[in-house]
Amino acid sequence: MLMRRHTITLPWSTGYGWARTLLALGTLGTLMCSDSATLFREVAGVGKYPLCQGVTGAGAWCLASPQDYDIVRWLCCLVLLLVASGWRPALTAIPHAYISFSVFTGIAIPDGGDQITWILSLLIALVAIGDKRKWHWQTQQPPQSALSQRRRYLALVGTSALVVARLQMSLVYFQACVAKLPHAEWADGTALYYWINNYDFGASGWLRPLLDAVARQPVGVAIMTWLPLVLELSLAAALLLPQKVRWMLLPAGILFHLGIAVVMGLWSFALAMWAGLLLLLAPLGHDPDLAWLIRPRARTTASQPERPETQSTALAS
Repeated sequence: MLMRRHTITLPWSTGYGWARTLLALGTLGTLMCSDSATLFREVAGVGKYPLCQGVTGAGAWCLASPQDYDIVRWLCCLVLLLVASGWRPALTAIPHAYISFSVFTGIAIPDGGDQITWILSLLIALVAIGDKRKWHWQTQQPPQSALSQRRRYLALVGTSALVVARLQMSLVYFQACVAKLPHAEWADGTALYYWINNYDFGASGWLRPLLDAVARQPVGVAIMTWLPLVLELSLAAALLLPQKVRWMLLPAGILFHLGIAVVMGLWSFALAMWAGLLLLLAPLGHDPDLAWLIRPRARTTASQPERPETQSTALAS
């Protein structure tokens, strides 16, 4: 009886490692730069956080007494430092996902970045549990012939999780775009004028005069309002576009979220979305070639053997 063999991409690359590091740094910044009194407080009409109701009762701060919240916070910071460093992804994957869950469900004012971090860290954990590398920065993949059947199925689970993460990010950008369209301010191109001048979520004091000068011009405010919609819709459709177009969307998406972080101060959100952009726009199993940063310009790559972008393994069925 003939056995069909299906080839899949090995998911254990430095590309997904960059996403892990960015996600960990975003949560780390939230926990390091905010004390327990800020993170866990009374919310009018809801109650005092952490609420510890139902599934959320499994969060890290629900298992500790209030006087120990700072101890738990710093222990989580230590684990997140290990995750961000790339050390032993298989060992740190589940703790990373658990901390992301605990932060999203436990703090008083979570944002969209905390939710994206929780979802992506859970999906990435399915990749990392099969990653036997000491550091997720290592580019050496195991030889195909050395993979056991169990490892091949772990590769299938990991690659499937990355595909789901890409679909998740596509849906996030689709929803972000279409949810704005019914509102008149987004349709007529004036929405950013109101956002920039909002005293709760608008631009910082030092930046407001400059942005306000642009937003008071019809063409300026229209470009500032409609360009994000075009970019979000393009990112939502990225999986349908050629890879060379996705590479062009990557710096655009990074600059877009950098702008949001600078204007609104949402840095943890930016880090989470940068991680999502890498998963969405880079090829599966991609190992970024960062050697060009230190490679002399006089040296050309023509004389060097071309390194394959990804490696694959086969599953028999």
